[in-house]
Amino acid sequence: MEGAVLVAEAVDAGWRVTEQFVAPGAEPVVGAGPVRHLAPGVMDRIATTETPQPVLAVVERSFAGSEVLDTAGFVVVADGIADPGNLGTMLRSAEAAGADCVALTSGTVDPSNPKVVRSSAGAVFRVPVVEDVDLDRLSRAGIVRLGTSSHRGASHTDTDLRRRVAIVLGNEAHGLSDEADVDEWITIAHAGRSESLNVAMACTVLCFEVARQRRSAS
Repeated sequence: MEGAVLVAEAVDAGWRVTEQFVAPGAEPVVGAGPVRHLAPGVMDRIATTETPQPVLAVVERSFAGSEVLDTAGFVVVADGIADPGNLGTMLRSAEAAGADCVALTSGTVDPSNPKVVRSSAGAVFRVPVVEDVDLDRLSRAGIVRLGTSSHRGASHTDTDLRRRVAIVLGNEAHGLSDEADVDEWITIAHAGRSESLNVAMACTVLCFEVARQRRSAS
């Protein structure tokens, strides 16, 4: 990962940083593993961004096991999400709204992708992420699977989101199949001519509706 802020977030969340690489004149992150000082110009060649941060670190993956689904009350499911920026934003919104975990189906972009990590703004370290989950696993955990659609289902504001629910969001290009293994369908009503919202934006709207309903109930 790149950037002192993200590295510090990982350390604060308890993730193990195996080593960090520091450009000339930069300060390493305290407590973030062994420090390797780079020669001038090296960071520009190894970083993945056009304007490199002066600190880069290697962090051990520390994602959650599927057992977290057995007690989760609010799950966000990324089903075949391809764009790392979208997944990062979904993680950020899920963490901000208080989701218990984010489940990724097979075919979703790797959550350790550098762009996912950057766009999550550190949320990838804070919210449990479960990889390679199938929708049937959610059903076995007793979670109501709410499929999202641009054209079918009840309005998200009219749906009871205080239950143990999983908000299932599909691929950017195709969305969820009408034959997807879900229990109910929900939709975000909109007045404009656009067929649907960007998946990350839809995730944000739905996550905060879950949070709103749960605050009202309490």
